[in-house]
Amino acid sequence: MDKTNTHNNKDEISIKDLFMILNKWWRFLLSKWLLIIGIGFLGAVIGFVYGYMQKTVYKAELSFALEDDKSGGGIGAAAGLASQLGVDLGGVSGGGVFSGDNLLELMKSRSMVEKTLLSTINYQGRQETIAELYISFNNYREDWDKNNKLKSIFFLPNTDRNKFSLQQDSILGLFYKDIINNNLSVNKVDKKLSIITVILKSKNELFSKYFTECLVKTVSDFYKEIKTKKSVQNISILQRQTDSVRSELNSAINGVASSVDRNPNPNPALQILRAPSQRRQVDVQANTVILNQLVANLEISKVTLRKETPLIQIIDSPILPLDKEKFGKAKGLLSGGVLAGILTVIILLIKKLLEEIFE
Repeated sequence: MDKTNTHNNKDEISIKDLFMILNKWWRFLLSKWLLIIGIGFLGAVIGFVYGYMQKTVYKAELSFALEDDKSGGGIGAAAGLASQLGVDLGGVSGGGVFSGDNLLELMKSRSMVEKTLLSTINYQGRQETIAELYISFNNYREDWDKNNKLKSIFFLPNTDRNKFSLQQDSILGLFYKDIINNNLSVNKVDKKLSIITVILKSKNELFSKYFTECLVKTVSDFYKEIKTKKSVQNISILQRQTDSVRSELNSAINGVASSVDRNPNPNPALQILRAPSQRRQVDVQANTVILNQLVANLEISKVTLRKETPLIQIIDSPILPLDKEKFGKAKGLLSGGVLAGILTVIILLIKKLLEEIFE
């Protein structure tokens, strides 16, 4: 017999041995079919109970576009012209904390989440904070009523945040951590785009909707307050200056009229009688020029302020009924039974293999 035939015979023997081993394991598993089916049935029951106990999760999704005006266009030119005249109209472009990934982290910051929780909503015909709705559907109040320190804690609408007790601060902190870790997701649709998606999942449909909408509004209002703060201050200053100059102009016009009334037909030989009227006339002309310039600058400032607002443009907002996510009873039954059966088979095979090795 040549080497080729010898090699083939060895391969045939190896294959036969393999089939014999597989056949032996198969017969072993068949001998344990009652145990495998029993444990599989137990796993199916556990999966069914788990699916039955799981509550429906409601998913609220909101997408918005982040305004990124870097050029400023005609308003930038107007602001530059006004700056040459000594009037600072504020910035005309975005940036800073509201650019790029900074906005994503801002929306997940504790201050923004807490302000959202303390926002007032109309829930079942009454004014209530989102924090109270969160407490309600999580059934926290039932446990708090048994604790003297917690049963008197409420988050009422329009309450001064600075006057919160230590317990209230701690509870809001716990709510924040739970929402960030288990409920809230803020991501960009694409790194090259400026579209951001906010997703919140919870066991209460209205909480998911209200929290998502209020969070975006809170961040948007924060942007308006910070980014337009300088422009608002400039408008306030210009408005006061305009009102003051207009008052002086009106006073000067009244002064001219009063001087003329006192000397309707002044003696041409006495020029001193014309001096009061002429002085008032100079005041009228000077205040008119100043007022025209202030009014122009004030209007430019108002246009700049309007251009800077808003930062966030809503694309899609959550609409009831929301999408539902639930680990159903049928899924739990099937998954539990299959998983328990597979684990049982693996354990039995490992046990059998170890016994043969030791023998």
